[in-house]
Amino acid sequence: METTNNLEEAIELLQQLGLKEYEARCFVGLIRLDSGTAKRLSELTEVPRTRVYDAIRVLEARGLVQIQHSSPQQFRAVSLDEATETLRDQYEDRVERLYDALDTVDIVEQDDETPIQQVWAMSGRDVIENRTNQLVEESAEEIVLVVGDESLLTEDLVTALNDVGPEADLLIGALTESVQDRIERAVPNAKTFRSGLEWLHGANATEDATAIGRLLLIDRSTILVSTIIPDTREERAIFGEGFGNGLVVIARRLMAQGLLTARDPAR
Repeated sequence: METTNNLEEAIELLQQLGLKEYEARCFVGLIRLDSGTAKRLSELTEVPRTRVYDAIRVLEARGLVQIQHSSPQQFRAVSLDEATETLRDQYEDRVERLYDALDTVDIVEQDDETPIQQVWAMSGRDVIENRTNQLVEESAEEIVLVVGDESLLTEDLVTALNDVGPEADLLIGALTESVQDRIERAVPNAKTFRSGLEWLHGANATEDATAIGRLLLIDRSTILVSTIIPDTREERAIFGEGFGNGLVVIARRLMAQGLLTARDPAR
């Protein structure tokens, strides 16, 4: 059962990378064979024999399959390392081309002025982490981050935090001592503190209660707050910018509970 699940997952992932279903099935089938004919591949993958040839031509053009022009023809997949590297290069090339294409699109002018204060909803851990890392990288003066869920302290986030220059204050809070210790080891240039935000989880919080994921305040004007859905572990967030000074001061005071008074310039 596990092997079947792995095969189906591989086929699905290959389709997400741009292969059609029969192409993905043929490639996965050839990974399982040293080499094979169209007849053997059709039997193994349940792809119609006439469609195997079409799929193989596409796979060869993408650098994933080699053909031996014998009678009958023999097919074999390139090595797994070579295949994954080829797919990665092709995927990254498409992403770069997409960026270049969208970057030249004309912006439609709006008649109404953009509101000063904006709040947006986001969902998905990858999306929220990318926004978090981008905000950290673009910060100029101060970053206040409270890590409510240890799983969010990823390698990419740690890298972004360690890349913060000396011109910006980096303050990171944790809800527990163990997480604070981990942050101190991972981001040695940060000022760490035990956050006083345990109350956000509720005094009688249960395992099925929605938990705070991350709280981020950038340059006292941009705020990101996320929660973790208990059943699915999905992360959802709200992201806002252009807030008035009063709200920012309140948010910063709450987020920085536990920070040394002398280090809090807002006091």
